[in-house]
Amino acid sequence: MKILGKPIGQWEEEFPIVRDLIDLKETLWINPKKLPIDEAVAESSVTMEDVLDASARLERFAPYLALAFPETAKTGGIIESPLAEIENMRPYLEGEAGGSIQGRLLLKLDSHLPISGSIKARGGIYEVLHHAEDIALQSGLLKLEDNYAVLMEPRFRELFSQYSIAVGSTGNLGLSIGIMSAKLGFKVTVHMSADARQWKKDLLRSKGVQVVEYADDYSKAVEEGRRQAQGDDHCHFVDDENSKTLFMGYSVAALRLKNQLAEAGIPVDETHPLFVYLPCGVGGGPGGVAFGIKQVFGGAAHCFFAEPTHSPCMILGLSTGYHDQVCVQDFGIDNRTAADGLAVGRASSFVGKVIQPFLSGSYTVTDERLYQYLAALTDQEGIRLEPSALAGMKGPGNVCATEGGKAYQSKEGITSAMAGATHLIWATGGNMVPEAEMSAYYQKGKSLLTK
Repeated sequence: MKILGKPIGQWEEEFPIVRDLIDLKETLWINPKKLPIDEAVAESSVTMEDVLDASARLERFAPYLALAFPETAKTGGIIESPLAEIENMRPYLEGEAGGSIQGRLLLKLDSHLPISGSIKARGGIYEVLHHAEDIALQSGLLKLEDNYAVLMEPRFRELFSQYSIAVGSTGNLGLSIGIMSAKLGFKVTVHMSADARQWKKDLLRSKGVQVVEYADDYSKAVEEGRRQAQGDDHCHFVDDENSKTLFMGYSVAALRLKNQLAEAGIPVDETHPLFVYLPCGVGGGPGGVAFGIKQVFGGAAHCFFAEPTHSPCMILGLSTGYHDQVCVQDFGIDNRTAADGLAVGRASSFVGKVIQPFLSGSYTVTDERLYQYLAALTDQEGIRLEPSALAGMKGPGNVCATEGGKAYQSKEGITSAMAGATHLIWATGGNMVPEAEMSAYYQKGKSLLTK
């Protein structure tokens, strides 16, 4: 069997990590193409100005969101999640890692974001709002200086009803796009892969969203959604693989995080490094967040992606440099994982190329370990997440207690600064999981913990 004209043996010789990925081993990959922050910023096609533009757009929409979604009223229509200390998890994580974890342990609860309960509420909702703003401005019904609360008026719903939005999704992006689009009045279709949870499909349909199901995986859902939207000038396809707009919506998280850390009295600088661990599927969410964090915190921030052993598409694309030219199935990896939001076989080339000079590395984690984290976090902190949202939990141990992590510290010259480090584990979803399903997740995790 050959992949891009090369037999498997040649891939393994050129890129030794490929054998570990094929063998489904938990693997830590340190990015050799990471650049000093000034060089990375200088060569980037995306800029801090793009981040600030996205932030300003979300501020404009805040008055509308506060009315349309009352759960956001207390934050003035700003969609944001809290930080939580998880010091009770330290003994478990250190025991698992076989060594001490220096620094503070925090959890970023995007699992509890309003409206759609996952990190996708950032990029997904932002892209819909961006599109709605474009239509409303072009129609003459809206001006930039208006109070966007006027979007609640029936004339805007009538305007948006003339347009449609489509997206391919494993679940959470579909929820964000579907809920927001339907609220504004768009016709919306979500193309969902076989591994998407039934409750997510049911919830979307209850909101008036058309859900089209596919027996294949995420890539097929995206391909079909894109194909059906082509040729329709009134249909906007949200392209999770290639959308700069989605990417920028996610990036705004970094500006909010800066304020949260400052309010908590947590410094980020050369002697207080910030490590961020982000669950990764196709790459848009973690890529956007990581890009924003590197723009805001510079060289003091160190971002790592986390992927299931059965769906390591971003590590595969980044480590080989082939990005979306290869997929995990090419190498006999089945792309079947309990982390449904991360069940992606082919990474975004756009995200991979933008984030490569900024990213510290990536690692893989087994489904069994995700369930164990789920149960342990429930027991120790009373916080309940869906399996995919736990992928970041292995990060602190990887950085602090493995040879690869220690070598990274040494290379970055931060070994002596680790006592002042902050480890931020990004929890990407789970707050909307039905009780029965969450209970089943927990029971499975407990059974694995006691083995």
